[in-house]
Parts: sequence; structure tokens; C-alpha cells
Amino acid sequence: MDKVKGIVKKITSQREATVFLIIVVAVAVVSVFQPKFFTMGNLRSIALAIATDGFFSIGLCLALILGGIELSVGGVAAMTCVTTGYICLLGVNVWIACLISIAIGLFVGLFNGLMVSKVGLPPFIVTLGMMNLSRGVAYILTTGSTISVSGRLPDSFRFLATGDVFGLPMLFIIFLIVGAIAHIFTRYSSACRNVFFVGSNETAARLSGINVDNVKIAVYVIVALLSTITGILSVARFNVATSQLSVGAETTAISAAVIGGTSFTGGAGSILGTFMGIALLKVVNSALVMLNVSVYWQNFVQGAILILAVSMDYISHRERGPKKRTRKAGDTA
Repeated sequence: MDKVKGIVKKITSQREATVFLIIVVAVAVVSVFQPKFFTMGNLRSIALAIATDGFFSIGLCLALILGGIELSVGGVAAMTCVTTGYICLLGVNVWIACLISIAIGLFVGLFNGLMVSKVGLPPFIVTLGMMNLSRGVAYILTTGSTISVSGRLPDSFRFLATGDVFGLPMLFIIFLIVGAIAHIFTRYSSACRNVFFVGSNETAARLSGINVDNVKIAVYVIVALLSTITGILSVARFNVATSQLSVGAETTAISAAVIGGTSFTGGAGSILGTFMGIALLKVVNSALVMLNVSVYWQNFVQGAILILAVSMDYISHRERGPKKRTRKAGDTA
């Protein structure tokens, strides 16, 4: 019996397992009141919703582990989405348009990284400015309207966001592949371990020989790349490019990362936990819709979940103390 209790305690002490159990309970409870919730059609919708904001969540997880923040993910996605559509309208092949958009996204990430690492500006200020700048570029290119690229996209490109493989949406499969790669690298790569070290104690990381500036630049470039992928896949999915894409996505991504155990103070977090976090948010949103709860309550619930998750993170780290938190950062990597 003691061994069973020990196993249960060990499982429940892991944030990923706790969030997973909450998801299971939430699905079971909602299914009782709304039998249509646990159907293939609704599960597919939830999977697509997870993939849509999932790339942002992975990026925010890395930024928070680093001890920073990234508020421009939605703006960068909108800008690269509009850029892809705009270039396609000029008669350029869609794959070339994607490469140009990726180059733009990487430049944005490089700029953010340089401003944070070399210039020393606060990540909040840099990414807040880039959020408005990138969204502004999208508004300028579209003059506030949408760009239709219907009939200009090959089926091979559209398949990336609208196709199915063994009943699973291709968009969700791409997200799972990216998430799996990110999870493996953050768990087992020495380069990614440096991100945890920098987020845990930047001064100690610098003294130990880690190139802190390069680590910061790399993270912001990766975050921008993930945002760019989201923007491009949006074009493939909807056949339109809009400057309104992913408005408020930053809040959802931060919520998912923190719910999954990523620390706001840096040095701790996991991609798997972030996946569980975004899954929980989308399950809750779908449940509210299926139960005919007003759409205005959805933002309220998401905000309440974020405040609760951040409070739990703050309290847990205050209880453990700085020394224990630093050890955990190395172990998590």
C-alpha cells in the first residue's frame, strides 16, 4: 500500500500528470451534460484549435524558460501571413512566397534577440514594440481588409493545413511533430540545457562560459520562426490572409505555458507540460461553447485560469526558495 501511495504521489507531483488528469475529468464531466462533446467532429475541432495556438505556446515556453517574454508572436504571425498572401497575388510561386516570409520572420527574431542581448533592452519593451510594428505592417499591406488567394494555392500546399492522415488533421500532425522535436531537444540537448541555465541564473551561466547573448538570440529566432509557420499555415487553411490573425494569441500561449509548469521567473518548464496546458484551455473553451455559455465568459475563464496558474507558480517557487529552484532548472533540462 505504501508503495502504491508513493507511486501516486510521484505521479501527481508532476505538473504534466496533474493537468492531464484535470483534462480527463473535465472531458468526463462535460460529456455527461453534453453527449455531443465527446464526438469525432468536436475532438477534431479541439485538435485544430490546439494546433492553431500550439506553435505560439511552444515559443512562449522557451522564452519564459529563458527568463524573458515574447509579446509579438501574434503580430509576427499576422505579418508573415499577409506577406505570403500579398506576394502570391503578385504572381510569385507560393513556396517562394513562404521562403520570403520565413526570411522576414527570422529577421524579426534576430532583431528582437539582438535588442535584448546586445543592446540590453527589456524583453517586454522590445517585443511589445515589435507586436505593434509587425501588426502595423500587416494593416498597411491589407489596408485593414483581407487578401483572398483562392485558386492561387496548389493542393499540395493546402494539404498541409486542410488534409487528413489516418483521420487526424494534418495541421495537428505537424504541430505534434514540431512539439516532439522541441520536447526532445529541451530534454536531451546540451544546447537547449543552456537555455535553462541562463533562465535560472544568467550571471552564473555567463561565468561558467556559456555565451548568454547567443542563447538569447537563438531563442527569439526560434520563437519568430514558430510564429511564421503559424502565419503561413493560416493562409493554407483559410485561403485568405488577414491582419486580424491571432489577435490576443500571446495571452493564450502564456497561459498554456504557465499552466504546464513553465516558470515566469525562468529556468523551469517543459514542452510536454505546455502541450497539456494548451489542450486544457481548448477543452475548456470547447466545453463552454457546447454548454451554450456566453462567448464573453470565455475570456473571463481564460484570464482566471492564467491568474490561478501564475499564483500557483509564484507560491511554489517562494516555498522552495531560490537555491532549490536553481537545482530544478538543471534537472529539468
